[in-house]
Amino acid sequence: MPELPDIVVYIEALEKRILERTLERVHLISPFLLRTAAPPLTAVEGKNVLEIRRLGKRICIGVEEDLWLVLHLMIAGRLHWKDEIAVRPARRSSSKAKAQLAAFQFDNGTLSLTEAGTQRRASLHVVESNEGLKSLDPGGLEIFDISRARFAEALQTENHTLKRALTDPHLFSGIGNAYSDEILFAAQLSPVKLTQKLTDEEVERLYNATRDTLTHWVERLRTETEDQFPEKVTAFREGMAVHGRYRQLCLRCGARIQRIRYATNETNYCPSCQTGGKLLADRALSRILRDDWPKTAEELG
Repeated sequence: MPELPDIVVYIEALEKRILERTLERVHLISPFLLRTAAPPLTAVEGKNVLEIRRLGKRICIGVEEDLWLVLHLMIAGRLHWKDEIAVRPARRSSSKAKAQLAAFQFDNGTLSLTEAGTQRRASLHVVESNEGLKSLDPGGLEIFDISRARFAEALQTENHTLKRALTDPHLFSGIGNAYSDEILFAAQLSPVKLTQKLTDEEVERLYNATRDTLTHWVERLRTETEDQFPEKVTAFREGMAVHGRYRQLCLRCGARIQRIRYATNETNYCPSCQTGGKLLADRALSRILRDDWPKTAEELG
């Protein structure tokens, strides 16, 4: 699922291409993508793009008359840009594994949305005004807008595992499965440590690690993308310390990276750096994971 660094880079690429351009037409290829009926999708056609912003893990494109297109890519949705205008967009992208769900035709090119796999989780909403946007906002705090004290207050409101707390969109905005692994590794904290058991020093480490990790990856993705449109958005990136590196050697201490798997979720961690050498066996954690892990991808939104 694209997270804060990916969404920031997507938005910056879109601003260079579609800001102050005219959205001439929207080709809705999959009817399941659109989740709203009013205003109609046709209401945004022929209008200029005035603003693009992030709402958690959503991309919001604002056009004239205070209308907003709100895209949530979920796990497998991806955006693509072509400088030519696609009059009749294909139902599938160049990869057979990716279905094309929609194409947004601008006066200077085409933005298309694809989704890998067979499950259709990506969504498109058309809403009016900031009130409409608020109705889609899960309410998570923006990590760069809050103090350490406010971070601690939100984190410890309830007693959840650190993994669940960081990825809860009602607590913090834009953090998901991949970058929460990287954050916890940087903070040298166990993913299953309970939030109300943290010391003040551990809260400080986690706060700084969250900000530093997200800043690092935004800057790194900007450098990798340069002026190109980001086409290689993935949860598993070269250079990550633990996420997607199961059984590989820890870059800090040389221990082998381990994982916790529950349902469709996976957490990677270094036992030496994060859990005092203890292996977190899936079976031993089944009860706490059942109670505290997200049950669906939508809960991570």
